[in-house]
Amino acid sequence: MQKTINTVCVVDDDLIYQFTTKKIIESTKLVEKIITFSDGEKAIEFFYALSENAVDTPDIVLLDINMPIMDGWDFLKEYVMIKPKLSKKITIYLVSSSVHDTDVERAKQMSDVTDYVIKPVTRDKFIEMFRDFLNV
Repeated sequence: MQKTINTVCVVDDDLIYQFTTKKIIESTKLVEKIITFSDGEKAIEFFYALSENAVDTPDIVLLDINMPIMDGWDFLKEYVMIKPKLSKKITIYLVSSSVHDTDVERAKQMSDVTDYVIKPVTRDKFIEMFRDFLNV
């Protein structure tokens, strides 16, 4: 039996990206459940609620940087405060169309960010990310 990831969370304001990413992830057969949020604020509210009830704590978060209301950087600032209350370690990938060196370097400085991935993300890249996670 193949090991799978329980839950992946996609935080991105682009609904088309959310849809296609969900379909690509489903096609890998490596993830049981995918949850989506259109902005960082809704996602962070979800994480605050998780600190009370850890049933749906995601294993992996795919986080966009540029979003309205609360961007990925602000999400990460809030996440650092919630992290001690969560039931497990969450792997966070920043997924962005930004190729700016400043964004890449900023992401590398953050210990909670596993990697910085440039959009569009291919099925092979998702498989690589998920297999890396499963081998940890």
